Amino acid sequence: MLLRDGTEEDLPALLEIHNDAVRTLKAIWTDRQETLESRRDWFRSRKSAGLPVIVAEDESGQVVGYGSFGPYREKEGYRLTVEHSVYVLPQARGLGAGRLLLERLIELARGQGYHVLVAAIDGENGGSIALHEKCGFKVVGRLPQVGMKFGDWLDLVLMTLVLDDHANPPAGH
Repeated sequence: MLLRDGTEEDLPALLEIHNDAVRTLKAIWTDRQETLESRRDWFRSRKSAGLPVIVAEDESGQVVGYGSFGPYREKEGYRLTVEHSVYVLPQARGLGAGRLLLERLIELARGQGYHVLVAAIDGENGGSIALHEKCGFKVVGRLPQVGMKFGDWLDLVLMTLVLDDHANPPAGH
């Protein structure tokens, strides 16, 4: 499995992965599939803000997953906190791509000086919760029935990873 920075040439694969998750998983709480243009806008917005889009390729060079992080909330008091997403094609799940992508995002968030990485996970997704726990995340809350998809109410599990040991925010922040 190879990890690398995503490029605009990867957008059709990222769109396929994203829309597969919209169609088949409770991970993305929408029924609206994205277009290539909307994925391009998302990608360019991330890149222009200095935010990562990482892809995982299998041995044949096929993009099988991607991960990224972005602002947790827009107000300036949250500026050292980011929320991430990792998605993997069905045939590549359980083969390590998700963990590699998550570990790389943790490394990048630390390197960019962020303090906390947030995961917002469907409460039924035990595999993702377990993966995050293996990577050091802690469950900090469960919001019951705050979402819906496929005719079900969905719980949101919030998990966090504190990325540094700063007792107080750095000066100037």
